[in-house]
Amino acid sequence: MAPRLARQGGGGPRPPERELLYGRNAVIEALRGRRRARHLYVTEAAAHQPRVARALSDATAGNVPVTRLPPEELDRRLPTVNHQGIALEASAFPYRDLSTLLAEAGGRLIVALDHVQDPQNLGTLIRTAEATGCGGLLIPERRSAGITPAVVNASAGAVEHLPVALVANLGRAMEQAKAAGYWAIALDAEADAQPLFATEVPEPTLLVVGSEGHGVSPSVVDHVDLVVSLPMLGRVESLNAAVAGSIALYELLRRRLSKAS
Repeated sequence: MAPRLARQGGGGPRPPERELLYGRNAVIEALRGRRRARHLYVTEAAAHQPRVARALSDATAGNVPVTRLPPEELDRRLPTVNHQGIALEASAFPYRDLSTLLAEAGGRLIVALDHVQDPQNLGTLIRTAEATGCGGLLIPERRSAGITPAVVNASAGAVEHLPVALVANLGRAMEQAKAAGYWAIALDAEADAQPLFATEVPEPTLLVVGSEGHGVSPSVVDHVDLVVSLPMLGRVESLNAAVAGSIALYELLRRRLSKAS
């Protein structure tokens, strides 16, 4: 019997007990990550590809059962996605407790997302956060995309290595982070925002990125210490949330590397 699939879009991050992950990068990283891998499925054609062969090797080393399926059977199990000929049945994504995440972050930058609902945007931000060495990610339990198989795939599996905490109230979570020594910095285009490239950002930093349509909500802005913005010199008024967040993350990484050199 095939495992029950998690929803592919946003709309509530409560996962099933098992998920069917798909895509080469997502499966490879999940096999190297924190989940319990239960069963690997591959098509015969995909099994000969170098990256899939690596997944097969990792599965064998971890005593994960492997089944080779005809393409149409994998299409039937994953009818609306590009599975690239490989899928992994695994335990649900292991969210972190907020207190644990803050303790383990060790002062590294943490990203908080204010109702980012698009799985592609969430996956892109996760991939950038992991690539820039962030200590974790905070997402609200409601009106946000959760860590679904679609998000795992969009992050190229990076989420399997990034601690993520689900929080009931983002404002309260920010206050808990501030009590642990963090400064809450919102990335937003509001009129009185300070230009990021010309503003000193205190550390350790909790960077808040707003939703695709509305930016950072006023109730969340009430909890921040500083609001910064990116320069917009063209005719468009704003950037995609994932693009803006990624630029900010790399700017803050540039500063950390500059201080360390």
